[in-house]
Amino acid sequence: MGRHFLKDKSGATAIEYALIAGLISLAIVVGATQTGKQLSATYQHVADQVKPAD
Repeated sequence: MGRHFLKDKSGATAIEYALIAGLISLAIVVGATQTGKQLSATYQHVADQVKPAD
């Protein structure tokens, strides 16, 4: 039983997949945040260019 437990690599594989999923999630959050900031700046620029109706 002890030898089988020491040779079992499924736990390591699960941890590797969890780390990869975490890194991908972090990249998505950072990318979405940056895109949101750029989009907000674009909308603000357009709003500044539009003159209010009299």
